[in-house]
Amino acid sequence: MSIVVVLHRTQDLVNVAGAVRAMKNFELTYLRLVTPREYDPYRIEGIAHNTADILKHVKLFPTLDEALADCVHVVGLSARQRTAKRNAQRPEEAAPEILAAAATGTVAILLGPEDAGLNNEELDRCHRIVTIPSNPAYSSLNLVQAFTVMAYELLVARGVAPLKAPRRESEPATQDELERMFDDAGKALDAINFFKTRQRETVMRSVREVVHRVPLDQREAKLIRAMCIEVVRFLERTGTLS
Repeated sequence: MSIVVVLHRTQDLVNVAGAVRAMKNFELTYLRLVTPREYDPYRIEGIAHNTADILKHVKLFPTLDEALADCVHVVGLSARQRTAKRNAQRPEEAAPEILAAAATGTVAILLGPEDAGLNNEELDRCHRIVTIPSNPAYSSLNLVQAFTVMAYELLVARGVAPLKAPRRESEPATQDELERMFDDAGKALDAINFFKTRQRETVMRSVREVVHRVPLDQREAKLIRAMCIEVVRFLERTGTLS
C-alpha cells in the first residue's frame, strides 16, 4: 500500500505537526510538503511526540505538479462546492477506493492552505474530491480536523484492530457469588438505616435489576461485596452501628 499525504502551501507549523500526529495515530507514513511557509522537523517532533519515523520520510517539493507526478489517484479534501459533482465523495466512500488504488500505485491525499483550502485549479488535479458533512453555515473544517477524519476512515477500511483485552480476565460471577453480594449489600444498607423510610424488598429488587443489566465478573462481584462488608465493619469499629 502506497498512500502519501500532500500538504500544499501550509502556513502554520502547528498544523503540519497535527497532521503528522494523525498520520502516526492512523498508520500512515509518507508526507509531502509543497512550499510550506515553514518546516522545522525538530519543532514538529516537539509538538507531535514520537513521530521521528514519520518525519524521516518527509519530502519537500517546489510545485504541486511535482509532488503529484507519480500518483495514480489523487483525492483532494475540500468543502468547496463544484459544478461537476460526479467526483464528489464522503470519506467513508472514498476510503475503499483509495486502498484499492494504492494496491496499484501511489495515491495522494491532498489538502490545501489553511486560509482558503484548495482552489479550483488545484482541485482540477484531483480524481476525487472528499467533502466532510458539517454545519452548512460553518462548513470549513480545520486542516488537521479534516485530515484526521479521512485518516480514521482509511484505518476503518483496512480493518480496525480489536480493542485491547482487560489486563486481568475474570470469569462471569456465578449465581452463588451474586447472592452473597446481594446479601452483603442488604446488610450494609441495613447498617446505615437506608431502609428506615424505604421498602427493603423493593430496593433490593431494584439493585438486582441494575446488576443484571450489566453482568458482573467474579472480580467485580467480590469487590462490591468487600465494599459492603467494610461498611459494616467500619460502623462496628467506630461504635456507630445501630
